[in-house]
Amino acid sequence: MDILEDEQLERDDSVGVTDLELLSTSSGLSSVLTAEDSRSTTSSGDISMTSSNSGEIRAMLVSETVVVPIIPDQAAAAASNDGTAAATLTAPARPVKCVGRKNNGVSWGFTSVIGRRKEMEDAVAVVPGFISRTCDHVGGCTAPGSTTSSEISPVHFFGVYDGHGGSQVAKFCAERLHEVIAEEWSRDTIGYNEWQRKWETAFSTGLERADNELLTENVAPEMVGSTAVVAVLSGCQIITSNCGDSRAVLCRGTQTIPLTVDQKPDREDELLRIEREGGKVINWNGARVFGVLAMSRAIGDRYLRPWIIPVPEIKFMTRAEEDECLILASDGLWDVMTNDEVGEVARHLLRRRRRLMMSSSSSSSDDQISPAQFVADSLTEIACGRNSSDNISIIVVDLKSKRKRQLRQ
Repeated sequence: MDILEDEQLERDDSVGVTDLELLSTSSGLSSVLTAEDSRSTTSSGDISMTSSNSGEIRAMLVSETVVVPIIPDQAAAAASNDGTAAATLTAPARPVKCVGRKNNGVSWGFTSVIGRRKEMEDAVAVVPGFISRTCDHVGGCTAPGSTTSSEISPVHFFGVYDGHGGSQVAKFCAERLHEVIAEEWSRDTIGYNEWQRKWETAFSTGLERADNELLTENVAPEMVGSTAVVAVLSGCQIITSNCGDSRAVLCRGTQTIPLTVDQKPDREDELLRIEREGGKVINWNGARVFGVLAMSRAIGDRYLRPWIIPVPEIKFMTRAEEDECLILASDGLWDVMTNDEVGEVARHLLRRRRRLMMSSSSSSSDDQISPAQFVADSLTEIACGRNSSDNISIIVVDLKSKRKRQLRQ
């Protein structure tokens, strides 16, 4: 990180502290934001930890949670001889490198806890390098022709799956979905010049394949299903796919940008689709399809076809230098925290933790917790403190290269 960038982070932190304090409730948010940077590795009460881990792209992690190794235009005004002004447009300068460089400096952290539920039905997948291609090949490269764009680099996969009716479908998705998506993307049926359509087809066909495999392999009863929110991270693109009501957001500078829209039965377009197919949405402790399911799309749930469908919505977001982190989570977090609250907490804690790690010479385990893992742990603590009644699964992807952060050391 250069000096100007670090000074800007400090100014951003000083501006946001007051706002963060205003978010404080009996949930313990205030203590999370103001306490010393240390964490307990134990859980207490009825909040039991299923898994919590972090890593960098070169690391290999294996647990019950699946972790698989593997510029704007510029205008110049010129005065003519007769005194009138003539505007001359100059072509924007192309970036000399992909935003994520070789995409090796990404680190992440995740938690997955049972919370106050009797059963754990969430699952998480982190698959660094689930495919490896050049940025030009993946598509959406912002620095075509540059050295980094033509070098093979890893493309990373992150997924959160929130099961209902049982854990079987969520676990199956965590183990299998990234594989079928990679297989579908690798097919040569669509040229690379149509890169967005290629990814849309890979996600749509991949989810359909996974959904069909549930039946052919007898994975779960027809009343079991799962959401699937997925993010694919290349050197220049963040590609999200959403099926259900889990959610992904991007922290960019001072903004928190939603990358998905919850697929709820009372969302206008979803309601029209369900009713057009002869279905009904009944308000029973919230809008539910036939008074049963509180989402309008999912993998599995064959007993509610054709109203519940495994069709994802896909969004493409070009990466930027000011991107801080990517957050994917099940509704155990979003039920008790808004996008903006999550973004504010994440930005503040990431920056504070990065500075602590750069300045600390301690080798204690607490001091070695990555910024992304620290944020995931803190958000889980806040959600539990706000009495979230659901399983809580969170992935935090730190988009600031570790190499950049160490430049001033």
